[in-house]
Amino acid sequence: MRTFSSAVQTVLNSDTINYLYLIKLSFNTTYYLTSYNTNVTYDGNVYTASSGLFEFDSPDFSSIVDREAYRVVVTDNSNAFKAELEANVVGKDMQVWVALIDANGNPLLSTSDVISIYKGVVDSPTITNDYEKKLVNLEGSSPIVDLDGVNSFITSKDGMDQVSATDTSFDEVFDNKQVTLKWGKK
Repeated sequence: MRTFSSAVQTVLNSDTINYLYLIKLSFNTTYYLTSYNTNVTYDGNVYTASSGLFEFDSPDFSSIVDREAYRVVVTDNSNAFKAELEANVVGKDMQVWVALIDANGNPLLSTSDVISIYKGVVDSPTITNDYEKKLVNLEGSSPIVDLDGVNSFITSKDGMDQVSATDTSFDEVFDNKQVTLKWGKK
């Protein structure tokens, strides 16, 4: 069972519940977005209100392990997200939290008060442009999706460089070198 701080429990027991979203996109640049009307600071990071956050899914609480997907839509008039998508954001982290707002109108932004509602990776990003607004649709999937995944792995030096630039395991795959392998007992 999920437990909440006393401040959060007080808000949950009240007649009216107001809240805001905090969204962290860990791309080549890390983006901190909020649905609140002003910038807020959570866990040492400033979440920007004027970030272009356009639409997001409501949380879906589940007690079973499933293939949870989550969608965030942001406006991209400056082409910052377009550049990120071109640099490939598939597999990059996406986290979403909800912070409740107390009776005085103050967001509860202590790490013990903020509720994590989604943690996964970007799965299928798209850009739409209808000449009035350009939107970036980021669909994330939970780690459980990997159980159904089929990934190809290219066994070459260049293929390994895409996974890790410091790994040298395939550097001599296509070099014409002779290697003596000792096998079995002496």
